[in-house]
Parts: sequence; structure tokens; C-alpha cells
Amino acid sequence: MQVAIILVIILGVMALIGTMLIAGKGDENYREKTKRNSINLTVIYVVVILLSLIAVAIYIWRFA
Repeated sequence: MQVAIILVIILGVMALIGTMLIAGKGDENYREKTKRNSINLTVIYVVVILLSLIAVAIYIWRFA
């Protein structure tokens, strides 16, 4: 179970880093236009990761 949790965390961090690297490339006009989208994606990743960790904690507390 711990291995699965660690893999999920690693995958989430890698997805966040990949998104930020891709969003940072391009010309300046593109970067300015996508700044808001990058912030929104970052917020989505943070919320999903936190909710996932809470769900796993509840599952472990309730059924383990």
C-alpha cells in the first residue's frame, strides 16, 4: 500500500513539473497569454493531490 501511495505522489509531482516546463516555453506573447492557464492548472494539481491524500488517509483509517 505504501508503494502505491509513493507512486501516486511521484506521478503527480512529475505531471506538475512537466506541465510547468511545457507552459514556460514559447514566445513572450504566448507566455503572457498562458500565465493564467498555468496558474489554474497548478491550483487544480494542488487540490487534486490534497484530496487524493485525504481520501487515502480516510481509506486507511476506515478499512485498515
